[in-house]
Amino acid sequence: MKITIIYDNEVWKEGLRADWGFSCLIEAYGKKILFDTGSNGFILLDNMRKLDIDPLEIDAVFISHFHWDHIGGLADFLSINPAKVYIPLSSDEPQGAGKTIKVKEYVKIFENIFSTGELDDIEQSLVIKTVVGLVVIAGCSHPGVKNILKAASKLGKVYALIGGLHGFRDFHLLEDLELVCPTHCTQFIPEIKLRYPDKYVKGGAGKVIEI
Repeated sequence: MKITIIYDNEVWKEGLRADWGFSCLIEAYGKKILFDTGSNGFILLDNMRKLDIDPLEIDAVFISHFHWDHIGGLADFLSINPAKVYIPLSSDEPQGAGKTIKVKEYVKIFENIFSTGELDDIEQSLVIKTVVGLVVIAGCSHPGVKNILKAASKLGKVYALIGGLHGFRDFHLLEDLELVCPTHCTQFIPEIKLRYPDKYVKGGAGKVIEI
């Protein structure tokens, strides 16, 4: 599988634009899923263009939660590709989606690709099964990293955690993981890097992670 960070607070690949928010493209099992859409549609689509990502090739959109820095580019994206959109149950339905699926419990998005379900009535995370373990993509981790990993672990052993972790500082929870890429709103990135230099992967718009 391949994960390309499209939208982040920092830039990994020269020529892209950083901005507050998060979005990434997941390519796995022949499917392409857009995870969140950042805060600005112009920046989202411009970064996609520079990364040679065709919006029309996206099979589905997965929205972790309905905060502005994760849905800001959704309307602009849907105006190009009215794709199927998976949103937490508590969220408002977006305009322009081909179909909206509200998620409360575990949902199979595609083969080997799942939602944790909506946790704490605010946020869902994406879980992808791979040969080395589960890859978990989180938007902001508002329900807490512990709860997200616990929910994902019902599907197997978590191998990697990628995305926004906010004020997470229960660093011991990362001990059993093999890869951690903290992005966007994560407050304690230096501490994660210091404690787990062999697991830590730097994020940023344009970063590609292959597993």
